Amino acid sequence: MNKDKIRATRRKLRVRKKLNEIKKHKLLVFRSSKHIYASVLSESNDKTLCSFSSVKLKKDEGQKKVDVAKIVGSKIAELAIEKGIKEVKFDKGSYKYHGRLKVLADAAREKGLSF
Repeated sequence: MNKDKIRATRRKLRVRKKLNEIKKHKLLVFRSSKHIYASVLSESNDKTLCSFSSVKLKKDEGQKKVDVAKIVGSKIAELAIEKGIKEVKFDKGSYKYHGRLKVLADAAREKGLSF
């Protein structure tokens, strides 16, 4: 198996293990090469309470992926706050906390979501 894939798998397991100890709703983020997806899951049985992705947005020409991630972060925060969720745990999975993930998290914090 590729070294990078092994590291990513270990990182994912380490993050999930730490997050499972905390009893809060989970903000789960998935990133593909074209889109970014964010979902808020319940704390007990992992039901999706709200979700938003860049697929739902109209892509403007010249719009960067970082700008799209900022929009997705602010929208998911608005949806979560409408449902009465103000505190979540941030599940970044196997991704490093930089780039689009960091921008999404910062935008969600600016809108009032805390983690």
